[in-house]
Amino acid sequence: MSIGKILVVDDDTNICELLRLYMEKDGYSVAIANDGENAVKAFNEVKPDIVLLDVMLPKMDGWQVCREIRKVADTPIIMVTAKGETFDKVLGLELGADDYVVKPFDTKEIMARIKAVLRRTATTQEEETKQVDYEDLSINLTNYEMKVKGEVISTPPKELELIYHLASNPNRVFTRDQLLDEVWGFDYYGDSRTVDVHVKRLREKLENISEKWALKTVWGVGYKFETKE
Repeated sequence: MSIGKILVVDDDTNICELLRLYMEKDGYSVAIANDGENAVKAFNEVKPDIVLLDVMLPKMDGWQVCREIRKVADTPIIMVTAKGETFDKVLGLELGADDYVVKPFDTKEIMARIKAVLRRTATTQEEETKQVDYEDLSINLTNYEMKVKGEVISTPPKELELIYHLASNPNRVFTRDQLLDEVWGFDYYGDSRTVDVHVKRLREKLENISEKWALKTVWGVGYKFETKE
């Protein structure tokens, strides 16, 4: 089973086959293009998760390929080239490349960089969609907005962070100390009554909204966002 699609663009067929061998061994699906024009065509057809892009290519150089990709997608691009001058690195990054590797390279380093870039991309995507939705309830931590039955409810930041944290982990019980650490942070020196006050205010906003979820007290332990099938 493929864990991701990689487009390798290089006019050196030996390098392409070597990279394909390592990538497929790690579980990736690999497409190859040996010139710039075919690289753009393959990108549009394959829709890869990441592109390894040589600069010195026939028909269309790597800089132009990078520009063409950036017109239509934010797909991660790692430039792989023999051109190691600072100017070339800066140009590649300014055109939208996510990383830059100079030939000759170590194949293990290439694989490590691919995984690192894909991790960063996945993390960024998660951060861009910090939202949880339940029946008649939507909590968006990106916009700091809570909607109840489609209407925005005025919610102070810490209350919103608290309900988002609980709703992101349905049916998990958190102690007051855990919530202080994970929502307020280790540098907060207040006491656990702070959590109780915020939960009380949230309950006033969320009580009797839906039978499918509720903000519950677990006596002697803490709180949980309870959901029902």
